[in-house]
Amino acid sequence: MLLQLKNISKGYGEQGAHSFRSVLRQLNLEIKKGERISIVGPSGSGKTTLLNLMGALDQPDSGEIYFDGTNITSYSKKELAEFRNRHLGFVFQLHHLMPQLTLWENVLLPVLPMGKVTKNHEEWAEYLIKKVGIWEQRNQKPAEMSGGECQRTAVIRALINKPELILADEPTGALDEENAVALTDLLVQLSREENVTLVTVTHAVQLAKEMEKSYTLKNGKLV
Repeated sequence: MLLQLKNISKGYGEQGAHSFRSVLRQLNLEIKKGERISIVGPSGSGKTTLLNLMGALDQPDSGEIYFDGTNITSYSKKELAEFRNRHLGFVFQLHHLMPQLTLWENVLLPVLPMGKVTKNHEEWAEYLIKKVGIWEQRNQKPAEMSGGECQRTAVIRALINKPELILADEPTGALDEENAVALTDLLVQLSREENVTLVTVTHAVQLAKEMEKSYTLKNGKLV
């Protein structure tokens, strides 16, 4: 099992206070390597909170999270940062590309904390950029590219360190229908070909349908 969430609870505010808001309640989830799942639910149901916990960007109030059998809830901040960089890739609704960098430089940005950009990194970046059809734009900056091109760049950036798990938060939310379909197909294709586990949080019915499993987050639990 690649990722396990055991009895996860998370809320906001001071526990016991009238203003405390419980978001996740004793939630359990198991995800196998290579699996593709979607998590849907109304705004405010806790989808992004759940994704942030999976991505070690936040800590649960209670419960445990295991990645490949290791309990990561006990990691230090430094260990969590190293874990994220080595094992996870993130795709958000907004691409969050660095505006002063080219497509090529943005793609290789996650490599820098690991040390020097190697020939292997550059070959992998070239392969991915060509695969998604934006090689001609490699020297352009985000302002010179379309929204679909920027979002495809964000997907490649998420794959550059060859993660085992990609977490995508509303990845098609800022795109028109044509580009949303293209990005959905790209995520599924790359996940399948590279055997990368994919978890998407989405309102998009089409994206959810393309996943192997779909969960609804309701009253703090997955259905």
